[in-house]
Amino acid sequence: MVKIPFFLALSTYFSFGLLFVFGHVRDFFRKIFDFFHFSSLQGYAPICSGQEDFIVRRLYHRVQDCFGRPISSAPDVWFDIVHRYSNDNNKTMRRTSKVTRCLNLGSYNYLGFAAADEYCTPRVIETLNRFSPSTCSPRVDGGTTTLHKELEESVANFVGKPAAIVFGMGYATNTATLPVLIGKGGLIISDSLNHNSIINGARGSGATIRVFQHNTPSHLEEVLRQHIAEGQPRTHRRWKKIVVLVEGIYSMEGELCKLPEIVAVCKKYKAYVYLDEAHSIGAVGKTGKGVCELLGVDTADVDVMMGTFTKSFGSCGGYIAGSKELIQYLKYTSPAHLYATSISPPAAQQIISSIKVILGEDGSGRGVIKRSFLSFLIILRSVSNNFVLLEIVSLQGLKNLQEYVKIATFSDQSCRKWVLRLLVIMIHQ
Repeated sequence: MVKIPFFLALSTYFSFGLLFVFGHVRDFFRKIFDFFHFSSLQGYAPICSGQEDFIVRRLYHRVQDCFGRPISSAPDVWFDIVHRYSNDNNKTMRRTSKVTRCLNLGSYNYLGFAAADEYCTPRVIETLNRFSPSTCSPRVDGGTTTLHKELEESVANFVGKPAAIVFGMGYATNTATLPVLIGKGGLIISDSLNHNSIINGARGSGATIRVFQHNTPSHLEEVLRQHIAEGQPRTHRRWKKIVVLVEGIYSMEGELCKLPEIVAVCKKYKAYVYLDEAHSIGAVGKTGKGVCELLGVDTADVDVMMGTFTKSFGSCGGYIAGSKELIQYLKYTSPAHLYATSISPPAAQQIISSIKVILGEDGSGRGVIKRSFLSFLIILRSVSNNFVLLEIVSLQGLKNLQEYVKIATFSDQSCRKWVLRLLVIMIHQ
């Protein structure tokens, strides 16, 4: 993990502290001068209140023009940013007709499938004409097409599990699955830096939640041993079920999970392993099959494999892969399967086609080239924490040009004006 210099951390906290103090002072005088406005609520409590509302009004609004900026093109390496302006100190933003061509440093489009692709795009358009943009129905009613069945078979074969189930939203895959996998009387042990979808899914389950130090198998074993010995709170009965939640690649830290060691600990204490591969599936491993392939872990040792299609596959939705019994159980109980609209048929076709490209089944070998660049980035990442992969597909025929950019000075405001100091290492294929 990257260690932040002490002075940088101190100055950052001091700046935030200053904003908090001035924000509360402004709120104090606001209550005095806007007394009649606050009295006009007629007994109702303010609908927006609390610390989150304070942060939005006093901190976020100052820099809102740097976030949530609409784009008017595909999320490719270069995309068009729409200019906006505000007449009320960034409380509301108004769009203009002016756009700027910008370098995309914040996309999940790891392998470039979200842009036009010579293999995927024609098949997606054909599917759109045949099936329509949406099924307008959940899977258990009229929302299951032949594409959904083909997609689930493709995903199961790709990740190395007997069966899989797909959902229309990646975030909901965790939040809707965890509460039906474990409940009251169960124990969830979660990595301290797991994604918010895992956290909310765990909270919604009603199970007891404990956290272990980020990516530290020794502390995981300590937590497991302690809570197995103590049992459930107050009753001290045995836990009905123990599930350990980890991610393949932690997106905010860029770290690979120490999966072999964690699996060994879970085997020792008979705990289930729930692996979130949102950022690793398709991107790492010899054939793009994720951290299990990369780190030499047998997929049979991972009980529940979760992933999303929004990163490497250029689509939307998520999946759960596991045993046939597990998947059949989820089809009967998961609210995301029973009540939510199924994944869009064109989106399903995009995933199927991108998997074929990754595996080389399209006959082009482009999947190997895409993965080789990401593999090089992982090696580079182990040397320096300041490199970002940028894939450029040239219209003049240089289809596989990569730039590895080290950002020496980065500012949201200056980035908008293209004031960037970049150290560029260009690699030609």
